This record gives sequence, C-alpha cells and structure tokens, in this order.
Amino acid sequence: MQFNHKSMTKRIYEYRYLYLLISFTLIYFIVFKYAPMYGVQLAFKKFTYRSGITGSQWIGWTNFESLFSNNMFIRTIGNTVTISIGRLIFTFFIPIIMAILLNEIRCNAFKRVVQTFMYLPHFLSWVIISGIAYSLLSVNGGFINKLIVAAGGQSVNFLLKPDCFRPILYISSIWKEVGWESIIYLAALAGINPELYEAATVDGANRFRQMIHITWPGIRSTVVIMLILTVSRIMSAGFDQIYNLYSAPVFSVADIIDTYTYRELFLKSKFGEATAAGLFQAVINIVMVVVTNQVAKAINDGEGLY
Repeated sequence: MQFNHKSMTKRIYEYRYLYLLISFTLIYFIVFKYAPMYGVQLAFKKFTYRSGITGSQWIGWTNFESLFSNNMFIRTIGNTVTISIGRLIFTFFIPIIMAILLNEIRCNAFKRVVQTFMYLPHFLSWVIISGIAYSLLSVNGGFINKLIVAAGGQSVNFLLKPDCFRPILYISSIWKEVGWESIIYLAALAGINPELYEAATVDGANRFRQMIHITWPGIRSTVVIMLILTVSRIMSAGFDQIYNLYSAPVFSVADIIDTYTYRELFLKSKFGEATAAGLFQAVINIVMVVVTNQVAKAINDGEGLY
C-alpha cells in the first residue's frame, strides 16, 4: 500500500486546530519528561562539573552499590512503600464513595455548592495546606490543642510525633484531593443510562440494590484504571506534601525516596547517587504498572489500562 503524502497533509490541515491543541501537551512531555532522560546516564557515572554529563567517568554500578549499602536509603524505601500502601487503603476509595453520594443528591443547587467546596482545596498548594495544618495543630494556640485543653487534656505536638505523622498525611491528602479525584468517577456515573435505574425501580430494586447492580458495574472499568495508575506511583509517596510537613523528629517514619534524593542532589551534590535513586524508583513504578495491569485484566474480563 503506497503512502499518500498529499492525503496526509490534507487531513492534518483539516484537523489543524486539534493538532494545535494537542501540541502543547506534546511539548510539555518532550521538554519535561523525555528530554531529562538524557541525564539518566549520571546513575552510572562519577559526575564532575568540569567534565559535564557526557564527559564524566563511567563507574558502572558503583552508585547503586553505595546507595543500597546506605541504611538510611533502605529505610526510605520502607517508608515510601508503607505510606503509599496507606494512601491506597485509606484514601483511594473515598473519592468513589463521595462521587456515588453526590450522584444521589437530587437538588442541583445544593449539589453544586457541595462540589464547589470539595474542589477548592485542590487548588491550594501544599505550602498553604501545611501552614493550615501547623495553625490547627500548633501546641501554642492551635485549634485542636485548644479543644484538648478545654476537655481537660494536655497539648500534643502532633507534627513532631512519629505515631501521628502518617495519619496527618492521609487526612490532609483526603481533604485536599477527594473532591478533585471524584470528578472522574462523576463523569463515569454520568455515562450510565438513566433508563437502567428506571427499569430497576419498576422491578422493585431499592437504591442499595441499584448501586450494586447498576452503579458499580458502570464505573468498575474506571475504578480499575485509576487503581492501576495509583499502584504505579507506589514508589512516589508525595514529595510536596511530606517535604512541607516533615521535620527531623519524624524522619524515621516520614523520610521517603523523593526527600532523600532531594537532599543528596541539592544539599550534598551527590548527582550520581541521586540519579541512581530516581532511576530505581522509576523502574519499580514501571514494573508495578505492568504487573497490576496484568492482574487487573485477569480478574476484570480482560479490561485494563492497555
């Protein structure tokens, strides 16, 4: 079959505005995702400023050996996996539940007000959220501690207690993102044929039965895809949130691969080890995508991310 350049050019011109629209996304991925891959070679080199990335000496697996012989890095792997699994258990299903509850609201005006208040925290940076958390949990004048003292208890410095730090991460993450993450499930719910609910009502099915037999099957594919994407980030426990909330007293439970990489790169200038840590993190995430996708396809009638 002969390739027709004129036909291809004509089709591109015909859909030029769509190509223009997608071009910004392509440029973003090329500049910020693919171009930086050039620096991955630093994981196998001893970097010097004079020689640059290309001219630096190849040292094989030395950076990885140094990395995995460091007990602090081993601890960050455990913290990263633990925090990510905790997010999966405590935060993944909340947006699904919220979307289903919002879908049950019949008063559109009230529904829009609730959605607005749920979406707003997403647009606040973790710098602002951490400031709010410090204000609420502060030992001196914090709202939570005022309630504890008023009830006859003693003030607690929650952000400096290792036992409290991870629950604070989960709660603040839910508050910030539950509304935004529920949007995709609301879109999936909007695609369910209303006639299915009408037929179920005629057959005598209550709202719970309708949720089990109509709502859940209608959004199951979306849930599976979002689950795969969430598991694919299991080695990325949320740098912005943790960096703005953690401190030295909670390093034992809060220090993750991303914060470790940040310190090695910007504070100690260990470019090789930092790149090796990032490469290890990326490889594990890719493996998790493939494995989770295969498992999802096996238990979900062949439906997965790809």
